[in-house]
Amino acid sequence: QVQLVESGGGLVQAGGSLRLSCAASGSIFSIDTMGWHRQAPGKQRELVATITGGGRTIYADSVKGRFTISRDNAKKTVYLQMNSLKPEDTAVYYCNAPGIYYSGIYHNLWGQGTQVTVSS
Repeated sequence: QVQLVESGGGLVQAGGSLRLSCAASGSIFSIDTMGWHRQAPGKQRELVATITGGGRTIYADSVKGRFTISRDNAKKTVYLQMNSLKPEDTAVYYCNAPGIYYSGIYHNLWGQGTQVTVSS
């Protein structure tokens, strides 16, 4: 079974840091773009950052300069380093692989989510 498994969420004070990880497991042929989205209570899910297989990145304006996305292709893992965290960063963070190829077709795969809470 192919899945994305996130880890690294938790509770941190404003100004602190957290590092999220998301590992893809299972019989996967290839993964192109991987990314992170988040959803705060009462709000729509929003894009945080994405990274292509070649390392090209895109960030939401709200996290530019504070968050860094990276990946280890050999480990099929994507990371999100979050620094200078703010209370408004509080949300469930979801890993996403919109172009993951297995079982002969492309899939848009999501992780189960990990909670990040930033206290003021």
